[in-house]
Amino acid sequence: MSEMTLQYAPTEESVATSYLDEGHTVLSWLLTTDHKRIAILYALSITAFFFIGGVAIGLVRLELISPTGWFMTSDEYNRAFTIHGIIMVWFFLVPSIPATMGNFVLPMMIGAPDVAFPRLNLLSWYLYLIGASFTVYVLLSGGVDTGWTFYPPFSSTYSHSSVVPAAIGVFVVGFSSIATGVNFMATVHLLRAPGMTWFRLPLFAWSMYVVSMVMVLATPVLAMSLLLICAERLFGLPIFDASVGGDPVLFQHLFWFYSHPAVYIMILPAMGVVSEVFACFARRRVFGYAFMVYALLTIGVVGFMVWGHHMFVAGQSPLANLIFSFLSFIVAVPSAIKVFNWTATLYRGQIGFEAPMLYALGFLGLFTIGGLTGLFLASVPIDIAATDSYFVVAHFHTIMVGGTVSAFMAGIHYWWPKVTGRRYHEFAAQLAAIAMFLGFNLTFIPQFIMGWLGMPRRYHFYPDVFQIWHVLSSGGAAMLAVAYLMPLGYLGWSLFNGDRAGDNPWGATGLEWQTPSPPPKRNFLRPPQVTSAPYQYHDIGRAREEVEQAPVEGRGDAR
Repeated sequence: MSEMTLQYAPTEESVATSYLDEGHTVLSWLLTTDHKRIAILYALSITAFFFIGGVAIGLVRLELISPTGWFMTSDEYNRAFTIHGIIMVWFFLVPSIPATMGNFVLPMMIGAPDVAFPRLNLLSWYLYLIGASFTVYVLLSGGVDTGWTFYPPFSSTYSHSSVVPAAIGVFVVGFSSIATGVNFMATVHLLRAPGMTWFRLPLFAWSMYVVSMVMVLATPVLAMSLLLICAERLFGLPIFDASVGGDPVLFQHLFWFYSHPAVYIMILPAMGVVSEVFACFARRRVFGYAFMVYALLTIGVVGFMVWGHHMFVAGQSPLANLIFSFLSFIVAVPSAIKVFNWTATLYRGQIGFEAPMLYALGFLGLFTIGGLTGLFLASVPIDIAATDSYFVVAHFHTIMVGGTVSAFMAGIHYWWPKVTGRRYHEFAAQLAAIAMFLGFNLTFIPQFIMGWLGMPRRYHFYPDVFQIWHVLSSGGAAMLAVAYLMPLGYLGWSLFNGDRAGDNPWGATGLEWQTPSPPPKRNFLRPPQVTSAPYQYHDIGRAREEVEQAPVEGRGDAR
């Protein structure tokens, strides 16, 4: 059943010297260079910021229950949705999968003892924590009212809020992304195990490699854009402010040249996660592995060429609009290939509906909806009609939040037994996965309808005719909040009371599943030797009951 042939057997000694046993003091964690501990530090930080951003949008959804608002001023409303946007995009969605699962799993997947630059890895977490904490402090103490995009003229002329400090914090976090990208690229190039050729890499490793290239090439453009905003506000330079000779459309070009590739920084890792989960729980090799690799590479390259579809109403020439529209349809092709190949992987598979699979299936549904509605917005006439409406909000959240968060949760549940050595309560996890999918659709399908009917986004007050849709959306958001909180309960419980998971509770292939759970500090006792292609689930008839350690009655079945 195993994908790889390893040159060692796990021992009790290796389990006793897991990465969790290398010192329990706070200082030992803050100074660690172990990629697994750094992944956990990232996970704790990202989770904290996620819930801060979630509280902000929860207040916004409560406010929008009434057409005239009922506890916020318009300025407070603007600051609340800006807090949500900045935190969720820059401090959660972008680093969520690469910084956590990428850090923890990638070196083990390729047979490496650690990342190529362990100290740089620790520095990247400190940069992330310092920059994000500084920005969140600014957002909570004074606030920013420009929206997460920092668009001029809001950020250059009209806003009297703390734009510069917030932009500086995001600027610092950008260096964390660059450091992580450089580290992952070097790790994949230099530290692959003997026999681990490029086309024996798991798809998650491929997704981390492609997203690292995007982070390294695109993030400096965002940094430059934010520095120019700061220079304009601090020194009065005529860069983006049209009233003194600047060009606000220039900022949009710079911003979206980064921010559309950033969409793929969020979604490409999600594609890698669900590829691992689908193969494992369908007990089948990923259909069209080579096409899946080339689709990842194509998305990474073509994603740099479509930024202009965010600017169809910004004054571009009709020819530019036509070119960007065409390229936007082109970039949908490799995404469609991945959807078809995932579906073919599932076809006639021996599918199990454990929690990771339910989250992955939720990703497939939401990603497909988000991708199809993206084609609407790639069409110039429809985009002009739908620009700055709730249709855009629903599209963005469906593919970015619904897709990325579903894959993030799938990955957490899939690799949780490996990270902790413990099982969680399976029924509670399945319930949370279903609640998240239903809550997400109840939140954003009304927003698709509102947008199609002409409801503008970001408006504090709105016509009474849209109230029913806002009430439904807010109800869905409450359900979604419960679905997000549930894993904190049962995963936290599992740390102390969960059953022992065994080294490979899913019967999965891949090097990371051939190490003890939790893994030893250096991942492998001896360097592994790779002898076959990934996802060799050839022994498909093996009964699931034979996969390690049946559950104890009353505990979750993590098989």
